Amino acid sequence: MKRWNLNEIKGVIPALVTPFNEDESLSEEKVRHLVDYLIDVGVNGFYLTGSTGEGFLMDTWERQKVVEIAIDQVKDRLPVIVHVGAISTKTTVELARHAYECGASAISSVPPFYYRFSFDEIYDYYKDISDAVPLPLIIYNIAATTGVDMGVNAIIRLEEIDNVKGIKFTSTNHYELQRIREKLGSGFVIYSGTDEMALSGILMGADGVIGSSYNCMPEVFMNILKAIEENDINKARGYQTIANDIIEIFGRYNYHVSLKQAMQWLGVDCGRNRRPFNSLKAEEVEALRTDLSRLKNKIGSYTIKILEVI
Repeated sequence: MKRWNLNEIKGVIPALVTPFNEDESLSEEKVRHLVDYLIDVGVNGFYLTGSTGEGFLMDTWERQKVVEIAIDQVKDRLPVIVHVGAISTKTTVELARHAYECGASAISSVPPFYYRFSFDEIYDYYKDISDAVPLPLIIYNIAATTGVDMGVNAIIRLEEIDNVKGIKFTSTNHYELQRIREKLGSGFVIYSGTDEMALSGILMGADGVIGSSYNCMPEVFMNILKAIEENDINKARGYQTIANDIIEIFGRYNYHVSLKQAMQWLGVDCGRNRRPFNSLKAEEVEALRTDLSRLKNKIGSYTIKILEVI
């Protein structure tokens, strides 16, 4: 069982979608196929059972099953980060211990939400997770969905907890991302979690990117990182613009549902989304295809697989 050091986990890391069958049961076969597909494409790791993975729509045992299947299929080829966040500390600690036993390299968690917990309660939540397992703990800051906006000073406080070693920063406020980098130094690992701003995130100090669209167009973001390494910012910006165009189109038809439709076009069936997500109607699928086809005709010489297969 190989565990990567957190400072080794960089690059393009898909927040893995969770494939479900039509009856909404978990599809082990589809999870395994998806893992192998993305490894073959060349991604740098996986982030399991987060927002993209519909973790909050699953029971605890289902989340654990996804982790077991995915880590077994990865077979030590890439590092795996497991999102263990829940409102209940008890549930989160249970998920964290399970992730550790399965061989995860790190765990991650949103802050407890819904009940408007105080910062002291949030601090204790992360400390309890840290005390439970000897894994690096990545704070998942996504205020747009949790309603918990943890600013720079809060992150600095949380970094005092022994195993808090990084943050998945899903926000368009990259001033704050840069301030976190400046104040906590290179030893604190930062992942930019806003796909639409991967370029900005890396330029402002992120070590890697974790996101949902990396399931269906990882090569676009791999090209962004490669262009940055080559100091070709114009090229990187070109790829980021295409990614944003695709993301905007997905958003017209329900982003999470469009993402799984895109995976189907790529030949990687990820099934349906858990309700209350609705599946796309036939006319919506065709409208999505039409919008993506128009984009393909617009971008010229760029070759983007998802646009080639529709």
